[in-house]
Amino acid sequence: MGKRVVLALGGNAILQPNQEASYDNQYNNVMSATRKMAELKKQGHNIVITHGNGPQVGNIIAQNEAAKDIVNPLPINACSAESQGFIGYMMEEAIKNHLNDLGISSDVLTLLTMVEVDKDDQAFNNPTKPIGVFFSEEEAKKLEKEHGFVMVEDAGRGYRRVVPSPEPLVIHGVNQIKKLINQAIVISSGGGGIPVYRDEHGDIKGVEAVIDKDRSGLKLAQQVEADTFMMLTDVPNVCVNFGKENEEKLKTISVEEAKQYVAEDQFPAGSMLPKIEAAIQFAESGKEAIICSLDDAIDALEGKAGTRILLDPSAKPVSC
Repeated sequence: MGKRVVLALGGNAILQPNQEASYDNQYNNVMSATRKMAELKKQGHNIVITHGNGPQVGNIIAQNEAAKDIVNPLPINACSAESQGFIGYMMEEAIKNHLNDLGISSDVLTLLTMVEVDKDDQAFNNPTKPIGVFFSEEEAKKLEKEHGFVMVEDAGRGYRRVVPSPEPLVIHGVNQIKKLINQAIVISSGGGGIPVYRDEHGDIKGVEAVIDKDRSGLKLAQQVEADTFMMLTDVPNVCVNFGKENEEKLKTISVEEAKQYVAEDQFPAGSMLPKIEAAIQFAESGKEAIICSLDDAIDALEGKAGTRILLDPSAKPVSC
């Protein structure tokens, strides 16, 4: 029987580091990335796809900055919505073409997805997420004075704006996603979702923030009641003692083991740690979390590749 799977694809799979940000480059990358997704559908799995948007939303913000004297810049939440539509369009077209090549009849739907956060989240008092282009110190001070931006020096490369990264609470439209998942491939919550909150009247308001895509993917997987939450990376396995003589690839581990590795600071905060933390939270419910390369996605679902995190590896994962 096929599984209900949430697939989380990183934004760098759509635009690779140091690659020219042309449409053709990004579309070709999307064509490669989505081929395995169509094959998963052919195998009978029902999938929801979410994706990162870091490079893409950064470029949109850079375009805003370059054209600010001609066109008023958009707020970050609107830039996030723009990137969701742009990436979703490419993914939907590519997947439909792959399905056609495979002779599969299945619809593909892209949902512009708002993700609700708490307006009182402490993240709003401590912006930490770098976005957009680099500025000189003089330019950064001017932006702080004129716009109230929080600017920080970033690894000797210049100054960047940092924004809040609040916790996702509710994936909007999740009830409709649950109805659609048996009939179509659904693309949702791209870039962590468009951040919104409810004001004192219960009205929805957009907010300038960036939600971590792994935490948002976790929330999506939980709320659609997925059997498996799969985070696709550019490495085949999670490793401990990375880069050392005693480096070890992790295959199937328990939640308890994963927590111990986190306590040992085995995973970098800016890359693997958020994925491991999201995997732990999902697996604690008795479900299956997987971190693997895109090429290994099919084998990983069969337990033959990648790193699987389970509450109890000796027990069968809970299915919907």
